[in-house]
Amino acid sequence: MHKLAIITTHPIQYNAPLFRLLSERKRIAVKVFYTWEQSKEAVYDARFGIERSWDIPLLEGYESVFVNNTSRKPDSNRFWGIVNPGLYQRLKEEQFDAVLVYRWSVWSHFLLLQRLGKRPALFFRGDSHLLQQGKGVKGMLKDMLLRFVYRKVDAAFVVGTHNKAYMQHYGLKEEQLIPAYHAVDNNRFMVDAERMEQQAKEERRRLAIPEDAVVFLYAGKFYALKQLDLLIRAFQQLPGAHYRLLLTGNGEQENDLKQAARGDNRILFQPFRNQSEMPWVYRMGDVFVLPSNSETWGLGVNEAMACGRAAIVSDRCGCAPDLIRAGANGYVFRSGDELSLLHSLQAFADKQTTVEMGRKALAIITEFSLEAVAEAIEERLGDKGVEEGKEG
Repeated sequence: MHKLAIITTHPIQYNAPLFRLLSERKRIAVKVFYTWEQSKEAVYDARFGIERSWDIPLLEGYESVFVNNTSRKPDSNRFWGIVNPGLYQRLKEEQFDAVLVYRWSVWSHFLLLQRLGKRPALFFRGDSHLLQQGKGVKGMLKDMLLRFVYRKVDAAFVVGTHNKAYMQHYGLKEEQLIPAYHAVDNNRFMVDAERMEQQAKEERRRLAIPEDAVVFLYAGKFYALKQLDLLIRAFQQLPGAHYRLLLTGNGEQENDLKQAARGDNRILFQPFRNQSEMPWVYRMGDVFVLPSNSETWGLGVNEAMACGRAAIVSDRCGCAPDLIRAGANGYVFRSGDELSLLHSLQAFADKQTTVEMGRKALAIITEFSLEAVAEAIEERLGDKGVEEGKEG
């Protein structure tokens, strides 16, 4: 059985189900190395403004180890925040057939990308895109840096259309790019759907939301990049007492957003909800809105669609060309364009429209599964390229 090492900074709710699935399928042997040892405990999330610890199991069902991180300022968002002496040697000694690195932008991961390749095979997974590519000298320097970063990668598991274009731009060839589109644990959001719908209805009644209301929902962090002020302004121009905007979360912009929403009693705020509650939280809305000015993908859109909800996303969200089929399950608006967003909101004129588009969203999201990602990894690890790398 081929052996795969996975290198990532810390356990998150999006990756753990994939690691568990790879282990359950027993087609390859998987071991996950978490390079931010300090993340074993609850982590303070500056964007939420709270200490965050997910309430679903993230370490069960697969082999994992936390690697000693010697950084004086441990942080997965700082290049020097992840420093793991001896990790490279450990990977060599355990004789993996391939190493899959998530992200390059911390020291230890960057170092592995420069030292590995061919034997063991070097795989990469990220979700960057070119939607906000720099220009001039800064853009040229970034081009040079990233071509250097990825030069030894044997194969990259691309998460979508925009991510594939990014990897091609920085030097990877078509045969090195393996489709493994971003997915979530769809079943966690689909299971027990009737009870989750009932829970959502009860929560809507608690907030005095009429049964026939069309509810636009955002769930996540409140900070400038999400453009929630734009969403509020566009919504305020939407006539009709049957509309509601429900903003669920916390963050640095919370007070400013509440101030901007004053005077419109159709706009409601709810606090951060943890992962176990999200299957009914998404169902409180009829349409999920992700208005971000920059989003590498937007996995909340996957989750909302798995709950049978349509979506509106900005064209700066990586998922837009892959998940949204205009007029069928949602709309894409021009980032920063208030009128474009308003037109997308207006398209959902009544409850029946949201129900029909929600059904289509549920059908579409079944095409984006963790099983497909797992199969892509297994096939690449077992192909002749890895075998030849071992023998060469």
